[in-house]
Amino acid sequence: MAFNNSIREMLSKRIAGEVVFSSSPGLTMKKWRTLFEASQVEVAEALGCSPSVISDYETGRRRSPGSVFIRRFVEALLEIDGRRGGRYMRQLARITLNPGDVFIDIREFTAPVTAGEICEAVDAEVLVGEGALDQDVFGYTVIDSLRAIQTLSGLDFYRIFGATSERALIFVGVSRGRSPMIAVKISPFKPRIVILHGPVRRIDPLAVSLAQHENIPLAVSRLPTQDQLVEALLDLYRATQE
Repeated sequence: MAFNNSIREMLSKRIAGEVVFSSSPGLTMKKWRTLFEASQVEVAEALGCSPSVISDYETGRRRSPGSVFIRRFVEALLEIDGRRGGRYMRQLARITLNPGDVFIDIREFTAPVTAGEICEAVDAEVLVGEGALDQDVFGYTVIDSLRAIQTLSGLDFYRIFGATSERALIFVGVSRGRSPMIAVKISPFKPRIVILHGPVRRIDPLAVSLAQHENIPLAVSRLPTQDQLVEALLDLYRATQE
């Protein structure tokens, strides 16, 4: 496709930059390898090295990789994705990674956190899916619920998933939660967890039912303000950088 070269270059720079500037390069490498759904064996074969080399970098047993290795690592991920038809790059081409009026904040964790840790960070009461809170979450998107309903088309909804669907979707300005869960239901991608925030008095039973049907944990943040919510998530994000 025509966008492949530009998307490939953008993605290459982004991954390499994250690894280079990360305080835990190995964990960042593991994050991107996981997002590309590539095994250590696949990456090692593309690099012409032993899988133990990849494992040693990811676990910190080896010193931080040099720039040449990082560049080859990124190319290996893109090569693997290309052999699969460019699935990840096509997904990325459908989204805008920068926050706008609808997207209050979009971030990708350097190291995954659990859905339960996110709930703890934002003082969330879990309504559905307590048994799935140990799932890894690789990022989060904070969404203005009302503006999303008013302005997003079906294709635009892809944008809320950032670089991966394995993330937390946090809808703010929510009164009952019906509209966010309907939007999640019709989306082909499913988040790890949905968290609602706002003047929530009583969650619509349909929202709870949809969360149960889609097998997606649903929680309500009890933090008093949107600013506190965003700051709590930012603190959690910063902690993954350490």
